[in-house]
This record gives sequence, structure tokens and C-alpha cells, in this order.
Amino acid sequence: MHRLLSTLAVSSLAAVLLASTGAGAPRELWPGVTFEQGVQFTTRGPVAINVLRGPRPGGLTTLEPVLSNDTVVGRETLTSMQVRLRPTATAAGVNGDYFTLATGKPSGVLMRDAQLVSPPNGGRSSAGIRSDGALDVRRVAFAGTWRASVTARGLGALNATPAANGAALYTDAYGPSTPALAGSAAAILFPFPAATPEIGLAAPIVEARPEGGAVAIPPGGAVLVARGTQAAVLRAEAPAGGTMTVTLGLRPSWPNVVGAIGGGPQIVRNGAPIFRAGEFFTTKQLGPRAPRSAVGQLRDGRIVLVAVDGRQPGYSIGLTNFELAQALVRLGAVTGMALDSGGSTTMAVDGALLNRPSDGNERRISTALMFLYHGVYAPEPPARVSPNGDGVDDAPNLSYRLVRPSSVTVTLRAPDGSTPVSTQAQQAAGSYPVPFVGGGETGTGAAVAAGPWTLEVKATDDIGQESAMTRTFVVDDTLGFLRVPKLRAVPPRGRDIAIAFRLSREARVSVSVLDAAGRTVRRGLAEPAAREAGDQRVVWDGLGSNRRRLEGRFTVEVAATSTLGRSVLTAPIVIRKASV
Repeated sequence: MHRLLSTLAVSSLAAVLLASTGAGAPRELWPGVTFEQGVQFTTRGPVAINVLRGPRPGGLTTLEPVLSNDTVVGRETLTSMQVRLRPTATAAGVNGDYFTLATGKPSGVLMRDAQLVSPPNGGRSSAGIRSDGALDVRRVAFAGTWRASVTARGLGALNATPAANGAALYTDAYGPSTPALAGSAAAILFPFPAATPEIGLAAPIVEARPEGGAVAIPPGGAVLVARGTQAAVLRAEAPAGGTMTVTLGLRPSWPNVVGAIGGGPQIVRNGAPIFRAGEFFTTKQLGPRAPRSAVGQLRDGRIVLVAVDGRQPGYSIGLTNFELAQALVRLGAVTGMALDSGGSTTMAVDGALLNRPSDGNERRISTALMFLYHGVYAPEPPARVSPNGDGVDDAPNLSYRLVRPSSVTVTLRAPDGSTPVSTQAQQAAGSYPVPFVGGGETGTGAAVAAGPWTLEVKATDDIGQESAMTRTFVVDDTLGFLRVPKLRAVPPRGRDIAIAFRLSREARVSVSVLDAAGRTVRRGLAEPAAREAGDQRVVWDGLGSNRRRLEGRFTVEVAATSTLGRSVLTAPIVIRKASV
């Protein structure tokens, strides 16, 4: 597995010296959006930082909050959200707001398409995305009202349980029905306008429910539920056949915001890190080193999404909230806000994880913040393709995806400049394979030219938006057919373990053993001299560099460097201790 490492200088409160690993070029996910991984070493342990960089929101790439299961109730993994979004956009992003574990309800604001789904938490910051692409981080409170007669009444909640003597509006974004609340009253509103803040939303009262119980929320409608003293008022003032006007107020007003997500606290303001924002968080939430997520905007409008892995000794210890603020500033952010942390910290692209969540498995979350791309998308092929029939990266499995009907031009360019594939077509939205001519996909058995290949896809969709993607890969069959025992019992003085592989051309070979955290525990198992083509065998005694036997899960890594470059194969092995 190849890991891209970048140098991200993050200072710490203890003023420790951070030594960064070797840097690699950012990985392009689609035009304008890149991914980088950085690993740093502090006196307290390593820190792994994952960064998505994107353009100022607008055009083909937007920045939008995403709601799990498309409803307030329930939770969903980040990767599942992205797979669900594929028919309309390609997604890359991070987890979003804090949430109630039992219900999935976000702790703060969720606004999409300028419509309010969940109200802001006045004690914490909210991040708004304005129509001009600016990120507006501020504290905003909810101040709703409902009126079915002359007097406006307080609306204390949106898509959440009302207070004992309060009222709440449930839109169809909440779920199929309201919760059952003893002693409550309800008014069913249909049709209900788009839930735009700060304007009066008038709707007919099609049914009044004087007593409690769950109420089905009609698609395109809403239900106002009241309890205690407000229930009595609702029964008296909101009969069926009347009209109700609901206002979803925000204080202060939040003009030109088309999308928003909760989280907090604000950690960067005017280009400086914030040590204490004075928001409703505990020291336990902000102080310890932990996995953490954040969003920031650079001075030129570009957006960075950050996921710091943590709680994994030997791999990444995580950061404090203030260290996260410092990291965001060093990435160039002039404004920024933290998102949910801990086991929720997740980063993914197109349904594939990019970080290592601390829970081990990906946690189901409530909301996410994502770059959404609406142009033609070509999934990334393996960096090196080895069409030798060993079952590892034998073909690049080239394809592209359209989210709108488009006129498409596809070109596959071989190392000699020829174009085995060159087509033009008018195509509907969907996914389309690209034949790898002469490769395993065609079944012809013809030899594939070694060297660099390029796939180019250009599209103009039905509303005139132009987009293009280029993917490159190298055909290199130098190394193949790696064979390593899956399990070996090793006595104290070691036991020969055969590592077999095949070379199709002359190459220099290195063989190493890595532990579960990716650290090298044994290297130099192969002679440095070049090896001729043919079957190869290297023997490892099952011991580490300190000549002590190992125990647990390991990875054997074989790298071959030839005239085509460097190719790598890996295979797992489990080592158990044996007395003899």
C-alpha cells in the first residue's frame, strides 16, 4: 500500500520539535481537489494528519453539509453517504456535527439549499457557506414563532422534541413521523413551503390532532407539535381549515447563507489560532489529545478539511483542540471551526476511507461536510498495473461516471503515443467502462505495452458545463506472483520462511517486514545486486532487526526497481511463538 506523506508543521503547547517524514506530491482526486497525508513525530508520539484541499465553493465543486439517511433521525457511515450520493455527485469530505448517539440528531445547525433542517446551537459556533463561497463562522441562535390567529407564539424547536410547555415544527426532513408525546396536540400542515429562515411560511392546516401520539409527516408537508400550555393554545387557535404561519428566525440574522453545519468551537479567526472561544464545551472535550476534524478557509477562498487520527499509540496520538487550531493556521486558514472528534473523525472519498478511525471500524454518524463534484469523474486506477496474471492489479479497470446527460470524448493513450481507445458519444447519466485494449479485460491475451498510459475524459453536460479528467498509470509487469506462508510458528532462534516471487526483467530487489502499524521491523533480506529475470526466493528467519523473534500480524513487502521504475507487492503473515 502506498502512502503519500507531506510535511505539515504543527507546533504544540509543549513546544516540542516536530520531525516530519519525507514529503510526496498531493494526490489529485478531481480537478481542484487534492488529498495529502502527513506524519509527524513529537516527544509524545507520532501524529497523522489527513488533509483535503478544495477550491472556493462554486461551479463544478461545491462545499455542502450532508445528512445521514437524508433524514434527521438515524445515523450512517461517511462512506455510505458518499455511495448514496454517486448518482448526483462525487463526494470527498469529513464527518460533521456532534450528535445524539441514540437518535442521530445533530447538536447544531444543518442547512442545505438555503433550507433549515436543524436549528443552530446558540452556545456553539456554526459554519455557514455563503452564496459567494465564503465560510462564515459565528454563533447563531434559533428564534422561531408560529401564528394561527392574531398572536405569534414561540417555536422553541425544529425537528426536535419540544420543551414541556413548548412547541416544535417537524418537517419531512425529520423522518416518517413525529415522536409520540403524551398530552401533546398537533396540527398537520400541507403543503408546507421550503423551510427558508427569516420569512413567514404560510401553510393550510389540513388536520388538527387534539391528543398526543405519533403523527405521520406528509411528504412536502410539516407537523407542528405542542406540549403543556402551548398544546392548549394550539387546540384553541389552530382548527382544521385554518392557516398557520411559521417563521424560522435566526439571531443575529445570517444573510446569504445557503448551507450550514454545526460543530465548534471556532478555532481560527483573522488568521490566528483561538485558545479559548468561550463556547459550550467541557475541558474534557477540548483538552486531551484525540482524533479531531476541522474545516478552514484560506485567504484566497480555498477550503481545507482536516482529519487528525488519534488514540492509536505507535501510529497517531492525536492533537488537542488548540493544536488543531495551530495546524489549521499553518495550512493557511484565516477562519476555521472544529467538528465532531473522537471515534467520529472520518475522512473519505467516493466511498473509500482515507484515514484510520480510532474505533477500528467506521462509526455511523449524523452529518458530514463534503466537497461535491458535478463534472465527469474517472476513478483512480492503480498507480502501476501488472498484467501478468497473478491476480494483483492485472488491469486498471478504467471507467468514468456522469451525473448529467453529456457529450463525452474518451481517449486512452499508450506509451508510444498511439490511441487504442478514441471515442465520442452522447451519453446519459451513469457509469461507463473503458476497455483496456490488449489487456486482461479484452480477453485477447495480447501483450500490453509497458510504460506510462493516460486516460483522458472530457464532457459537456446538458446545461453547458464543461469538465475533464486525466488519469495516468504505468504498465509494469516486472514483479509478480508473491508467495508468503500465511502462518508460521517460530522458535527462539528462528525458522526459515520462504518468500517467493517472479521477475519478468532484470531488477534490484529489496525485501522488508513491517508490523501492524507500518513500521519496519526487518529489512535487508535481499542482496543489493541486480537479479536476472525468473523465479526468485528469499529466506527470512522470522526474527526482527534486533534478532529476537516476532509475534503477531506482519506484512512482507517486496520492492523491485527496474528500467520502468519501482513496483511493490505485499503479503500478510502471522507469526506465532514456538518452543522448538
